[in-house]
Amino acid sequence: MPLKVLAFGTYDLLHPGHEHHLRNAKALGDELWVVVARDDTVEKVKGRLPHNDERERMAALQALQYVDHVLLGRPGDKYVVIEEIVPDIIVLGYDQMTFTDALASELAARGLNPKIVRFTKGLEPETYKSSKMRPS
Repeated sequence: MPLKVLAFGTYDLLHPGHEHHLRNAKALGDELWVVVARDDTVEKVKGRLPHNDERERMAALQALQYVDHVLLGRPGDKYVVIEEIVPDIIVLGYDQMTFTDALASELAARGLNPKIVRFTKGLEPETYKSSKMRPS
């Protein structure tokens, strides 16, 4: 069975920092699964809609050679998509805080026990950060 690695996030204005994160995630396993946050979830969490809508963000990720599967997050219960994928490893970004505090315990309660890896450094975060790159 292939080793499944899961990354999730907004991935708005896909940039070299995202690509660096995803390439490093892929290096941990055989298949890289990426879950894209829905537009309404982004608006609730960040207080604004993303610059690119969910379909545009998915298409940008699907174009990356090292990304094997791209899915939209599920409405309502944010953990259902993880139950559907059953990843071996979940990779979190250095600055990813939404839905991560209780991630391990929530998944354990659902009978899942993936290894959770948090990358501690991004690629030039002073330059490559969607919030800094967003057009006014």
